[in-house]
Amino acid sequence: MQLFRLDHFAAHLNETFKVDIENENVLFVLVEARPLPPTPVAGMLREPFSLLFRNEAAILFPQRTYGMKHDALGEFGIFLVPIARDREGFIYQAVFN
Repeated sequence: MQLFRLDHFAAHLNETFKVDIENENVLFVLVEARPLPPTPVAGMLREPFSLLFRNEAAILFPQRTYGMKHDALGEFGIFLVPIARDREGFIYQAVFN
């Protein structure tokens, strides 16, 4: 399992990530990568951060862990939660703490 940090994703804003949904690659665009307020926990391995992805599909995907692929970051699992809808599609959040 890869221990991602904010800087892994911040360099890839506005890039496309492929998410495996029922054996199809669905495109998500990383629209925000920001730090979260630190919570003092002994042995914490990274500073907490949040990612926001936009998907332009007309349907809402449920919150769950999805297989994600990116050319530079490789393949990994990510828990996405739908949090909003705008004119361009749905917004999904992933929180790393």
